Amino acid sequence: MKILKLVSDTNNERLDAWLATKLKEYSRSYLQKLISEGFIFIGNNNVKPNYKLKIGEEILIKIPEAEKLAVEPENIALDIIYEDDCILVINKPKGMVVHPAAGNYSGTLVNAVLNYCGDKLSDINGIIRPGIVHRLDKDTSGILVIAKNNEAHKLLSQKLKARDVKRVYAALVKGIIKENSGRIQLPIGRHPVDRKKMAVNPKNGREAITNFKVLERFGDSTYVEISLETGRTHQIRVHMAYIGHPVIGDEVYGGKQKEYGQNNMKGQVLHAKLIGFNHPATGEYVEYEASLPEYFKSLLAEKSSNNVKI
Repeated sequence: MKILKLVSDTNNERLDAWLATKLKEYSRSYLQKLISEGFIFIGNNNVKPNYKLKIGEEILIKIPEAEKLAVEPENIALDIIYEDDCILVINKPKGMVVHPAAGNYSGTLVNAVLNYCGDKLSDINGIIRPGIVHRLDKDTSGILVIAKNNEAHKLLSQKLKARDVKRVYAALVKGIIKENSGRIQLPIGRHPVDRKKMAVNPKNGREAITNFKVLERFGDSTYVEISLETGRTHQIRVHMAYIGHPVIGDEVYGGKQKEYGQNNMKGQVLHAKLIGFNHPATGEYVEYEASLPEYFKSLLAEKSSNNVKI
């Protein structure tokens, strides 16, 4: 266990915010976790992350040893778009879970990345989500950025929080969208009844902004490009369903749906096709793109040529 002692040089500032400025190698969320779990003391007392400091107070910080990863590496092929010493950019396939959770302890992207990277991954998010800066739903394919060290992870997380990351998706949605483009600005929070779902929630939701542009219209559906200004859970799926155009194949937010396409696919037709940000090591703006998966391209071709009802 690593022991640190600091003396407060501020007055009336939150403990977690102050520590984040002093201990730049650790994220604010990690420091909040240490405070909440009783690893950080003011004098001999445990306090809360929002504790307001006084000048001259002594802060004792105990940094526990990193837990040995309990998730097993698995030899699963990865579609790598880009890699350097800081980041790994992956094109995640439809149907793959990002990290282990109840019911999915193997076969995840994390299992594959652990096998590929070994211990060269950030540990900010703990033993279950090493390197994971952001996520995609199981049936959403496309771009994911993995952090190989804590500094890269922290910088990327800050950019996401500051809405300084460009994220563009492709989706096929139900119905004909009449407008050529649009902006959906509706707060998203937990569904008031079904806590496993998200919903437009004006009372308890957080700001969520989704922009869409129509790329092509079919007889009963619309192919759209979607860009995000915020990154709420299930944001695209919730917003598109709310305006009456749920993503094709999304049974959670679009109601019971039958299989679609020549290969009888299931799950939402949603693909994260582009991400852009300032590289955590060089500061240079970079963009990475993942082309549409074959099932998506085949479905578009089928819709265009046959106008088949889904």
